[in-house]
Amino acid sequence: MSSSSKTHETFFAGAANEVTGKINSRYSNLRSYFTLQETNRLLALENTKLRNSLPANFQLPDSTIINVKDTTVNDTLGRARKYTYLPAKVIGNTYTLQNNYLMLERGSLQGIKKGMSVIGPTGIVGVVVETTDNISKVMSLLHRNSKVSAMLKKDNSAGSIEWDGADPSYLILKNVSKSSKVNKGDSVVTSNYSANFPSHLLIGTVASIIADPSSNFYSLKVKTATNFFTIQYVDIIGNTRYNEQLILENSGKNQ
Repeated sequence: MSSSSKTHETFFAGAANEVTGKINSRYSNLRSYFTLQETNRLLALENTKLRNSLPANFQLPDSTIINVKDTTVNDTLGRARKYTYLPAKVIGNTYTLQNNYLMLERGSLQGIKKGMSVIGPTGIVGVVVETTDNISKVMSLLHRNSKVSAMLKKDNSAGSIEWDGADPSYLILKNVSKSSKVNKGDSVVTSNYSANFPSHLLIGTVASIIADPSSNFYSLKVKTATNFFTIQYVDIIGNTRYNEQLILENSGKNQ
């Protein structure tokens, strides 16, 4: 065999190896991509299991009244479950409109009802406003009609979280008393007064403080804990006493 033939053989062998290497590399990247998706799904399910086991989801019965058999799940200490977390995949999401919604792949046949709250891996997301058999529609925090009872974590100074329709990364906490010693970076969480959300769920952190000279209240710009641009999995929270609280809250309005 001539040296020229060997050179050509070496060249084509090297080219073949290069092509094979690129194919293997792309296959490996593709396999890694789907593996990551499955990992994220399993992590979301694990988070749901952990949230369902939190002590805050249970409440001790009042021993000073007649005990009636409770059909809800009880823990080992005899506390009746108040909150239940159900996982769901986000299959639709807007954040560039004035009124934004998310669509979740879980509906009434899977236990979802209007009024249930929704939380993501890092913070709250919104409230269920409509359901079909297998799909739920969620009013995002990025909706001009969204209002969530909130407070500063450090001193429980309460206010109302709303969105001004400007930047999807920021909300506005209104009606915080100027007596509160608020600082940038302070955590904002759900308050004790919400019928939808359990208390002390993270909403975001204070980014700037606006003092209205004509009132005794601050308006706080809050950086959202939830990244609405990339959210893929959520938990839907059911409050077993939601209807009771709603009935009592609305009863005084007709008097």
